[in-house]
Amino acid sequence: MTIRAPKYYKDFKCIADRCTHSCCIGWEIDIDPVTMEKYASLSDGYGKTIADSIDSEDTPHFRLYADERCPHLDERGLCKIISNLGENYLCDICREHPRFYNDTSRGKEVGLGMACEEAARLILSSDDYGEMIEVGTADDFDLPEFDGVIERERIYTVLSDQTVPYQNRLASLYAEYDTFPSTLTDIEWREVLDSLEYLDESHRELFRVYRSDLSTDDKFEHLLERALAYFVYRHCSATADEEEVRATLGFALFCERLLSSLVLYGNPESIVEYARIISEELEYSEENTERIKEEFLFA
Repeated sequence: MTIRAPKYYKDFKCIADRCTHSCCIGWEIDIDPVTMEKYASLSDGYGKTIADSIDSEDTPHFRLYADERCPHLDERGLCKIISNLGENYLCDICREHPRFYNDTSRGKEVGLGMACEEAARLILSSDDYGEMIEVGTADDFDLPEFDGVIERERIYTVLSDQTVPYQNRLASLYAEYDTFPSTLTDIEWREVLDSLEYLDESHRELFRVYRSDLSTDDKFEHLLERALAYFVYRHCSATADEEEVRATLGFALFCERLLSSLVLYGNPESIVEYARIISEELEYSEENTERIKEEFLFA
């Protein structure tokens, strides 16, 4: 079975030591069983360094340094496992990040997570988000019965209609899916944001600018459109029923309004970084994602 991805996917390449938000800092790095077997087969050289760096309690993972750096990240920001042993000795999470996979009614799809700064830059600079390409093959699997992809395509039809003002396109999505605004006021939404757990506490204060109104900076509407298309692609494509479409689209629209608020009340030129932060704090935390989605499930 083929694996499909947005057209921009083929242009992604890790920028390694040029990255200012390394995925090797601040994240717990779990080691999959197959890679653990590879590490266990190494008895000397850098293999011993790897063995000494693993905490095997519960799910095996690398012990981070006090500054939360991966022990295999060198002073230049490059991976010492790759330089000593090659990419074949990376664990799954390191090899795949920032990729994510969805099993949809049309087959397996892959995308790039916007918590990666290079992925965020690529996503917000690509206007072909609705064009899909084949990027590989996968083993057969059970296809979901509900067609979340057709819902995504319906959303994209509305979102990409450049003959309609951007605010009107958002309003059409709100009305068609009865998904937003929910029963919460902006003050209550800011209270929800304040209740979440954050990787970086400074982002709690940053998110307090949230507003749900449809005001936007015209110069950045095309970037907001691409960001919303990304959130829809990631969260709405593999939905199980119409109720989940409503909740996931609500989450996507909420993230778009938060990004718009940051642009309006912060530094507009930092929109790529704002998008990365929203992705990192909200969608890369399952607990935070579910906390926001539940407001649309029960609204």
